[in-house]
Amino acid sequence: MMKSGTESATKRPHVVIVGAGFGGLACAQALGNTEIDVTVIDRRNHNLFQPLLYQVATAALSPADISEPIRRTLGRYENIHVVMAEVVSVDAPARTVILKDGGSTPFDRLVLATGSTYNYFGHQDWQQHAPGLKSVHEARDIRHRLLLAFEKAERSTDEAEKRSLLTSVVIGGGPTGVEMAGAISELGRFMIAQDFRRLHPDQLTVLLIEAGPRILSTFPETLSRYASDYLAGIGVDIRLDTPVEDITAEGVQAGGTFLPASCIVWGAGVKASPAAEWLGIEPGAGGRLPVGPDLSVTGTAGIYALGDTALALGKDRNPLPALAQVAKQQGIFLGRALKADLLSGKPIPTFHFRNRGNTAVIGRNAAIFDFGSWQIKGRLAWLLWALVHVYLLVNFEKRLLVSIQWIWRYSTRQRGARVIDETAVSATVPATEAKDRAAN
Repeated sequence: MMKSGTESATKRPHVVIVGAGFGGLACAQALGNTEIDVTVIDRRNHNLFQPLLYQVATAALSPADISEPIRRTLGRYENIHVVMAEVVSVDAPARTVILKDGGSTPFDRLVLATGSTYNYFGHQDWQQHAPGLKSVHEARDIRHRLLLAFEKAERSTDEAEKRSLLTSVVIGGGPTGVEMAGAISELGRFMIAQDFRRLHPDQLTVLLIEAGPRILSTFPETLSRYASDYLAGIGVDIRLDTPVEDITAEGVQAGGTFLPASCIVWGAGVKASPAAEWLGIEPGAGGRLPVGPDLSVTGTAGIYALGDTALALGKDRNPLPALAQVAKQQGIFLGRALKADLLSGKPIPTFHFRNRGNTAVIGRNAAIFDFGSWQIKGRLAWLLWALVHVYLLVNFEKRLLVSIQWIWRYSTRQRGARVIDETAVSATVPATEAKDRAAN
């Protein structure tokens, strides 16, 4: 049946945003409390500040410190509807998003901000032994493995087993790998010195494996060299030009050598979500969706991509990096542009990224910042890193909580989240002790 002219004229435009990360949330907030209906779909019920997940994995912060329910974040916007569901496909001609549970959601405009996952380069079976850092579950898994390994080592009477338990391998020399390696080394040496009576700091081994010629390859060489020197100074063994050949529950085969380890962390590369498969188009580099200057997906109408999902080009015609600041700027830009387009008929302009600097934290009082034409490192960079990350947290409450915990941790060196989940304690008795019990 044909709709009347009055009914068509009063129908509000509907924007669907898939993904509630930096880009998706920023886009939704820019569309908040307007005459546009907005639906935000995410398979999780919470947004997550991924840059600080490594601190959850190393017992510096709790998951609640860096995450918040999406409904709470967007609750003040009456025109935004939040749906917890998993998207499996997009019917572009029918303007419909298909959900895993069989449901569907129509749209007038679609924004894909689905982020990225770790790329295991055809070895997906490695993931069970070497989790990455993309979710609270993975961060907790790594924390449990680390803390349980220390408990087992304390009880072990076999020196080789003890050293294996106290060995952690971090794969990938990018910011995530560098941050994890430094944090594990600092956590381990402090715990051994303060809380364990049968362990010695010299027994701790933290290996950082990088297939390329240097760590932090996206930073200037001077900053990369500073990071390498600092990590070496806190006991991190860096292995360059060392490709990983295999990963098992017992350790890592890399560069022709088997490295026994109790905890393995993957940070060697990412790939975009399967958004290209949903649309049935050929993805660009890293599985990302090629987009135009207005962030619209190439070859589609009314569909846009943000953040890690989008293969957007900068002024130099090189792809924009998969950074939080890129996603957030794109989200704010697209939200405002869609509002002007849908309510006033203004065309969406060209997106211009403004680089606020690239950063990585190396350890206590040590970080690097690259602003392109100039760089800083050391304590000043570390303070700036802390300020930036506190500012980027989702609300004042999180900023206050994290700031207090950081000040306390800096003053005391204590890690407040060293709690091992009871369900993770499946085999706390070392093999040597288990044999003794069996013999009795």
